Amino acid sequence: MFRRPILLLVFLLLCAAVGGVLWLAAFPPAVPPAAVERTLPNDRFNLR
Repeated sequence: MFRRPILLLVFLLLCAAVGGVLWLAAFPPAVPPAAVERTLPNDRFNLR
């Protein structure tokens, strides 16, 4: 098929990378819900 096995290896790795990106684009991983943190006012820098 290929005369140089290194080209075959590079071709297979490239196909695997493209396939992985397409798989992640088609089926994105689920994001776990996170609690929303409130910001507290910083009184240290307030002028009185």
